[in-house]
Amino acid sequence: MSARVSPELANKAFLSYGRCCNHEVFFEDFYKTLMDKSEDVRAMFANTDMVEQRRLVRAGLMWLIMYAQGSEGSKIDNLARTHDRHHMNVHPDYYRFWVDALMETVAKYDPKYDSTLDNAWRETVKPGIEMMKREY
Repeated sequence: MSARVSPELANKAFLSYGRCCNHEVFFEDFYKTLMDKSEDVRAMFANTDMVEQRRLVRAGLMWLIMYAQGSEGSKIDNLARTHDRHHMNVHPDYYRFWVDALMETVAKYDPKYDSTLDNAWRETVKPGIEMMKREY
C-alpha cells in the first residue's frame, strides 16, 4: 500500500514517538492531559484499568504511525470498531481532545518539539483518526 502521508512527516513523528517513549511518565501525563480537556472524556475512563490503557495507547500510537506510512489498516479497523457507537462510543468530536492532549504531551517530553514536529504528528495521525471518525 502507498503512504497516506509523506515519508518525511511520518518519519519525524516516528522518531519523536521513540523519544517520548523514553519517558515512562509520558503516557501517564498524556491521559492526565486528555482527561483535563473534558468532563465527558474523564467520565469515559472512570472504571478503566489505566495501566492497561497506557499499554494500549502505546501500541495504538504505533499503529497510527504505521498506517500513515502505508501499512494495511486491520489494526486501525479494529480500533475503529472498538471505539464506535456500538462499543466504547467515542464520539468523533472527542478525537480533537485526544490529538491536542497528545501534542501537549509530546511538547513536554520531546526536546526536538517545534511547530514543524507538531504538524508532522498531526498529519501522521490524521488518516487513522479520520477513519475512526468515519466508522463511528
